[in-house]
Amino acid sequence: MSQLDLVVIGSGPGGYVAAIKAAQLGLKVALVEKDPTLGGTCLNVGCIPSKALLHSTEVYQQALHGKKHGLVGAEKITFDVSAMLANKDKVVAQLNKGVEYLVSKRGIEIVRGLGRLDKPGKVLVRSTGGERTLETKNILIATGSTVVELPFLKFDGETIISSDHGIALDKVPEKMVVVGAGAIGLELGSVWSRLGSQVTVVEMMTSIGGPAYDADVTKVAQAAFEKQGLKFELGAKVTGVKKASAGVSLTAERDGKVLEFPANKILVAVGRKPNTTGLGAQEAGLKLDERQRIVIDDHFRTNIPGVYAIGDVVAGPMLAHKAEEEGVAAAEIIAGKSGHVNYHIIPGVIYTEPEVAGVGMIESEAKSKNVEVKVGKFQLAGNGRAIATDATTGFVKVIADAKSDKVLGVQIVARGASEMIAAACAHMEYGGSSEDIARTCFAHPTVSESFKEAAMAVSKMSIHSL
Repeated sequence: MSQLDLVVIGSGPGGYVAAIKAAQLGLKVALVEKDPTLGGTCLNVGCIPSKALLHSTEVYQQALHGKKHGLVGAEKITFDVSAMLANKDKVVAQLNKGVEYLVSKRGIEIVRGLGRLDKPGKVLVRSTGGERTLETKNILIATGSTVVELPFLKFDGETIISSDHGIALDKVPEKMVVVGAGAIGLELGSVWSRLGSQVTVVEMMTSIGGPAYDADVTKVAQAAFEKQGLKFELGAKVTGVKKASAGVSLTAERDGKVLEFPANKILVAVGRKPNTTGLGAQEAGLKLDERQRIVIDDHFRTNIPGVYAIGDVVAGPMLAHKAEEEGVAAAEIIAGKSGHVNYHIIPGVIYTEPEVAGVGMIESEAKSKNVEVKVGKFQLAGNGRAIATDATTGFVKVIADAKSDKVLGVQIVARGASEMIAAACAHMEYGGSSEDIARTCFAHPTVSESFKEAAMAVSKMSIHSL
């Protein structure tokens, strides 16, 4: 094969998107992937399969409680876990094929095997079929991340499990303990709780959801989850695990007291770490930071000429859409064009019921930076569509600069928050004010009207709330 313009190592959301963009810009591209299918963690064991499971269990819960909507015998409905898993696998397979089709149709060569930095301008690919060296002008590392394993809670795939295992349990555990109250822990905890598991979420911090949300947001979300059956043990530091009469017990400490949480399954969801295993980073002299992330400049360039990096393997939020944006920008830069990512407008979402979503600055952050803000909130209990669809839990919160009225951040607790946050991102991308949102026409009746009302509430001019 003649010299390539770009070799992308890793076919997750960042990698395959970068490869397609580069090909669109006229570059000769090869995409290296160590796994049998394209799509990375997000498509195969992360974002997509978890959303399929969340949807299946939401449908079940809605049907189970459908008596008031005229469903006869709804409370007697049962659930087939194997069918749920089969549907999840079907969804993943469909998207696997779709990604491979898109990549292939762009003229990108897919090279199977573990990509490794070799001599300058070369990538060594090792597979069961042998070794192959790709010669290229540029290399883009998009190898993603992997689950964090606690030293005193080693994954065995049976009792102590990761999120990879948590999307594939063949039966509902009687008792599940989830370590970590971030997005992954809350989502998978919700899946198995909806099916009847007694789920306890143990979190070292004193609030759920992580630092991306204000206390008023997480408080409402936690109350909703508790109403659904999830139990929370916050401010508890996990110390280990010990055998119990029927399974195991997770041990933790809080305020000097020892706590024990019996479980059949312990799902550890305490974060992810950059994946540089097998990349040959040390041998190649690739600079890593204290968290083993690849160090890059503002143009995604590493310390090695011609080598770039994006996604979970570099600094920033470990989100698929962040990796996609970086993939596009990096491809544009490599092709000699301008590429840019607005890191101030990267939304985050927890796909529970209700969903929790946010973008930009939170109110507590503004106060800590002495930024004077005005805040508008609107409760979904005052929204017609929310009332008509049993979705009144939650609210929308708009945070605007007190002087300029420019929107600095938006947080939402609502069914469909993951879709609604897109409107906030669009307004913020163009430097919109709360008045701009307030003067935007939203369809009626929609839950998204709550966003307009919250924007009006910034100036205390909400129509449907006092």
